[in-house]
Amino acid sequence: MLLGSPGVGKGTQAQFICDAFHIPQISTGNIFRAAIQSESTLGLLAKSYSDRGELVPDELVCSLVKNRLDDADCQSGFLLDGFPRTIPQAKALEAMGVSLDHVIVLDAPLEEIVIRLTGRRFHPASGRTYHLIHQPPKVVGKDDLTGEDLVQRSDDNEDVVRHRLDVYQRQTAPLIDFYRKQAEQGKTKIAFLSGLGKIEEIQANILNVLKG
Repeated sequence: MLLGSPGVGKGTQAQFICDAFHIPQISTGNIFRAAIQSESTLGLLAKSYSDRGELVPDELVCSLVKNRLDDADCQSGFLLDGFPRTIPQAKALEAMGVSLDHVIVLDAPLEEIVIRLTGRRFHPASGRTYHLIHQPPKVVGKDDLTGEDLVQRSDDNEDVVRHRLDVYQRQTAPLIDFYRKQAEQGKTKIAFLSGLGKIEEIQANILNVLKG
């Protein structure tokens, strides 16, 4: 399982881990979409909450995840992405007999995260991405190949970014203490790694943890 705030680089590292160990990346978004599309009992129940604009209850979310983890491609391992988000979800997952071998916490200073997220720009037609500081376009505000305008995602403006980080601190960060205690009890292993630096360096640190 990967833990860390928005913008810390979980998506990049999750893909690396899945490729390196040939395991599926398990996200609740994909699970919801598949369950609803298949019109399973749990999927239709989840859809009923979504259609009413309500949050899907933790027990139902965990049941959907548990069903996904029972699939054949998860028997040799899996990576949880964006789940659990809260301590009640973590406890429900544990109650279902799902244990985690490793919890990796990626961390970076708050202001660095804000710079990372607010500096992102993309070219709508192609999906090419840039960063005002870390990967700037050749011409300010223009796509390198077409010269067309680059845009900022609505959820990358500073007010929204800071709100997302606040939500993370209130809802998800307490999971770190939960899994730290789990590690002290020998139920899992937890590692704290910096999300700063070159991607390859972070990947090497993750491999050292997972193969150690």
